Amino acid sequence: MTVTVRDLRPEVPADVERFAHSRHLALPYILWTPEAVRHRQAHTHPDAHYRSLVAEEDGETIGTAQVGMAYDSPEPGQGYLNVYVRPDRTRRGAGELLVRAAEEHLGSVGATKLFTWVLDEPGNRAFAERHGYRASRSAHFLRLDLAGGTLPPLQDPPPGVELRTAADFADDPRPLFRLDAETTSDEPSDVGAEFTDYEAWLAETWKHPLLDLDLTSVAVVDGCPAAFSCAFTDRATLPHSRLRSSGGTPISTAMTGTARAYRGRGLAKLAKNASLHRARAAGYREAFTGNDTDNEPMLAINFWFGYQICATEVRHARELG
Repeated sequence: MTVTVRDLRPEVPADVERFAHSRHLALPYILWTPEAVRHRQAHTHPDAHYRSLVAEEDGETIGTAQVGMAYDSPEPGQGYLNVYVRPDRTRRGAGELLVRAAEEHLGSVGATKLFTWVLDEPGNRAFAERHGYRASRSAHFLRLDLAGGTLPPLQDPPPGVELRTAADFADDPRPLFRLDAETTSDEPSDVGAEFTDYEAWLAETWKHPLLDLDLTSVAVVDGCPAAFSCAFTDRATLPHSRLRSSGGTPISTAMTGTARAYRGRGLAKLAKNASLHRARAAGYREAFTGNDTDNEPMLAINFWFGYQICATEVRHARELG
């Protein structure tokens, strides 16, 4: 049995489906569908030099890697490689080959420092350290039982605040672009990001196939979007009524944030609570989210909702000589 690494073939439906399935088995806390795989392959900014790599053994996809440059960072030369091998197909050399191919690609396009997320398990961390990567910050994956748990009751917005959905901004999403750009720039990270390209944001984020405009909540203050909770679903393009008969599917909160001028007023909690209540009413049975371990205010909000930590990833980095 021989393991080989190649580029994903996005024009081959079965190849994309195997990629998404393998990634889900390795990291079941993040939604990733074939549609999302194709979207990222097609719409990631050219300056990212993005590649999706597949580790294959006898025609079976056993590992994947997403590789690219942090093109929207003010600091040049920063690249990323997120490598995931199926837990039932480890110790076959797939991780080694994926890392080697990813590093060669990133070095060829000018990367000087590489970042990767590693599940906080002894074997994974040891693998990263053997390849010269050193641990830095960490982040939790959290799960909420929407079917059997109890959400905090819905609250009426305070005076001057209106709860809306992202769908209300379908004709002109630019106000949400500005809000997303500001909150993302303040998010804890070792790689800074500056959203300045509205057209790129439209292609990559607003038109993402997992973005559910109806379940994404926005708190509006005096007509200005002040806070939001972004919902990703793997049935974003289907009528929610169909979920009730199918038993429901997961929802993921991709981002929750508040503009600087409106922080400390509970608007993010208000928006996220509205989003989760609508998701449960639509038939979703569980919710996932991610949280930097040092972001104590957001952790407190998630614990208030009833989320529980289900896994942890550790960020690793190395310099390219």
